[in-house]
Amino acid sequence: MTVKWARGGPDLLVALDRETGQLGAQIQDQLRAAIRDRRLGAGERLPSTRQLAELLGVSRGTVVDVYEQLLAEGYVESAVGSGTRVAVMPTPAGFPTPAAPESSRPVEIDFEYGIPDLGSVPLTDWSWAVSEATRTLPTAQLGDEVLAGSRHLREVVTSYHRRVRSGVAGADDAVVVSGFRQGLTFALAALAQHGIRRIALENPGPRDHDVIARRAGLEAVPVAVDAQGLDVGRLRETGARAVLLTPAHQCPTGVALGPARRRELIAWADDVDGVIIEDDYDAEFRYDRQPVGSLQGLNPARVIALGSVSKTLAPAIRLGWVLAPQRFVTGIIEEKRLSSRGAPGLDQEALALLMETGRFDRHLRRVREIYRARRDVLAAEVEMAFGPGQLHGLAAGCHALLHLPAGSSEPAVVAAAATLGVRVNGLGHYLVEGSDPEAFPPALVLGFGNVSEHQIRRGIRAIAEAHTMWLPCPPTSPRNFEVTRQ
Repeated sequence: MTVKWARGGPDLLVALDRETGQLGAQIQDQLRAAIRDRRLGAGERLPSTRQLAELLGVSRGTVVDVYEQLLAEGYVESAVGSGTRVAVMPTPAGFPTPAAPESSRPVEIDFEYGIPDLGSVPLTDWSWAVSEATRTLPTAQLGDEVLAGSRHLREVVTSYHRRVRSGVAGADDAVVVSGFRQGLTFALAALAQHGIRRIALENPGPRDHDVIARRAGLEAVPVAVDAQGLDVGRLRETGARAVLLTPAHQCPTGVALGPARRRELIAWADDVDGVIIEDDYDAEFRYDRQPVGSLQGLNPARVIALGSVSKTLAPAIRLGWVLAPQRFVTGIIEEKRLSSRGAPGLDQEALALLMETGRFDRHLRRVREIYRARRDVLAAEVEMAFGPGQLHGLAAGCHALLHLPAGSSEPAVVAAAATLGVRVNGLGHYLVEGSDPEAFPPALVLGFGNVSEHQIRRGIRAIAEAHTMWLPCPPTSPRNFEVTRQ
């Protein structure tokens, strides 16, 4: 992609040796070389003759002569009102040519997990909040932030967590971070500082958590998930003193950690002097059940809770928080100080205002109904395509798990769906590295946060067609589907 610099674009680096003279020839040679080497791309605007002359400390006439010579040689083009731009040059021998894109059908329907409805992001409210933060934030707070993050945002976030998630953290227990993964990285480093060397992970579970744990110097061990969530009995067998889990709506199976398991997990942490890291990623979205409180409220001395606005607002608003026992807060802040110096202060103030004024909750109420409607369409389409009882994890969140018929090839269905323009991931995509995919039933993870109801209908019908494409003898389907191509 060509960068379309405006008329008053950036300067241009040309180094002149004034002792040797012939300044015009030097400028010509350096511009030719920059164009040949593609350091100046086709269509890029060159500085005006006046601007370049002032920059280099030469007469404007010298630069005019240079541009006229390059124009005559075909290196540049000039048009009234458009200035002087780099011409399209033939690719010289030996110069690498851009690789041609692979021929594949473009993605028309994307069931990717974890993406909210980007068309429903409250940009007007966010714009208001940023403007209000810019207007009201004292200039003294425009420097480096307090290491733990904006006090205002920490007070708002912890108040929200206490009211909505039944937590008990205060502002002094909170650290503002640039999203969940940064918070997780800091938390794992703090655990390592306290002598914890092994962490248990849900299997299947969120992508890359095992990689992040190993990068922090911890050994990652998988623990199975069943209909009640993480198997705490197996957790005890691992010898781990830390566990990372998604208890409110397990990723990717969609189950909630059962009441008995929650009690067992808290007891395990006390017995082994352990730590529970709670990924509280989409608890705000629930449909057919009562809210499930945060584990942090059950045992704040043993739980580190992490949250962000990536699922509730948008990933581009890269803000999150860590709520931690006091013995870990200092280590988390030190990791933050050494690695990032913090999240943007104006954005922190804007988020605090968005939440404090009720705009955040108004947005959540609105998108919750959007997701409920999409979930209902998804459930109806899957039942017609694959029969009843195949879709799980529907009571909350923005994704569900579709169990494929026994004997199905999960990778083959995923690949076949891609040829129909549908992107979807199989359950194997979420297994801890080293796990045997054959030990898990074939299933697909269907994120419905950023797909319309119409796309859901088309997408499920395409997946049903994809499921038959790899079979030698397609079985009788509950419905004869024909994918509508638009």
